Order: sequence, then structure tokens, then C-alpha cells
Amino acid sequence: MSELTPKIHDEANDLDYVLAGDYYIPAIELPEEDDRPLGKWGRMHRTYLEETNPLLLNHLILTGRLHTYLADLNDQAQNRYRLIVQQMMEAEGVTEDLKRRSQWEWIRTMNSIVSRAEEIVQHEMIHT
Repeated sequence: MSELTPKIHDEANDLDYVLAGDYYIPAIELPEEDDRPLGKWGRMHRTYLEETNPLLLNHLILTGRLHTYLADLNDQAQNRYRLIVQQMMEAEGVTEDLKRRSQWEWIRTMNSIVSRAEEIVQHEMIHT
């Protein structure tokens, strides 16, 4: 019977494995600390990955890139959301003057803009 090597590398998934008894287990190191919050969009995308693409999710977890990936996506989605809201406000004439004149009209219009902007971001960035 041949002797097992203490460490192997799998080219298929680019992971190193170490021998523990009779089994090889992944040699996973903790990634560098990333203190950025995942935020609403990052958490939504993680849920989407869990439901639709668990292989990608597992790969990101095993390579230690999940938090950075989701934090980057959250930042991009938040910037896109703000831009869409700002553009819709300008296109529909929602201003501070409208807020002073008719608060209920401003609230109704802003709720509509926010709802549509969230749907756009979810369709373009989260559920893809």
C-alpha cells in the first residue's frame, strides 16, 4: 500500500488539502479582515445565491472571497440605487418645493420612486 502525501493540491477547484488521519481536508485560511458591512443588497444577493447557485456560493466561501464579493456588490448596488432615485426625482419634478407645498403628494411620489428603484436594482444586479 502506498504512503499518503501530507499535502495535495487539486487543480480542478484550486484548493490545497492536508492529510488528517486517513482523510484529506481543505486547508482553508481566514481571509484578511474586511470590516465593510454586507448591507441590504449583499444579504439579498447571498440569499439569491443560496437558492439558485449554491456551487458559486460554496466556491466563494471556500476561497474566502464571499464577504468581499458581497460587500463590493452592496456598494455598487447602493450607488446605482441612489443614482436611479436621483434621476427619477429630477424626471418627475420631485423637489423640496413640492415637499413644502404638498407633503402627501411628495410622500406618495417618493414611495413610488423608491419602490421602482429597488425593483430595478434587484433585476439588474441582485437577481443575476
